[in-house]
Amino acid sequence: MNLALGRTRLGLVGARPVDQKKGADKGIDGRLYFHDGSEKTRQIIISVKGGKLKATDLRDLRGVIEREKAEIGVFLTFEPPTQLMRAEAAKAGFYDSPWGKHPRLQILTVAELLEGRGIDYPRTSGTNRTFKKAPKARNAEEKSKGLFDAE
Repeated sequence: MNLALGRTRLGLVGARPVDQKKGADKGIDGRLYFHDGSEKTRQIIISVKGGKLKATDLRDLRGVIEREKAEIGVFLTFEPPTQLMRAEAAKAGFYDSPWGKHPRLQILTVAELLEGRGIDYPRTSGTNRTFKKAPKARNAEEKSKGLFDAE
């Protein structure tokens, strides 16, 4: 697969490319992290497929998400999946979050991504604890007292 093309596809879903040296990529081209309301950071493993996708590729990705203890695995591909491939993806089951069920193994084509479809995972605004919240700004009416202001 062309590295620049793979990074472009990863960018369509907001994933970070995996930085690695030469050698096997172990089935991981990118990762996406999220929080589901717990303290634990959850991950999505993304594999970019340049050629024709096969049912065995899905089984391999399923093994990768189990090995990496990821919640979800996603194939990004140009080719639409066959019914057999969709059935294989369905066998992986679902990731249960407080906001519902999300397919554990997903297949997305570039065409679907360009049409606005994305990865099905919990998008939890307000529960992401990656960054510390800034304090609320004061209203204009709540003037802070200066050093020389009378009480």
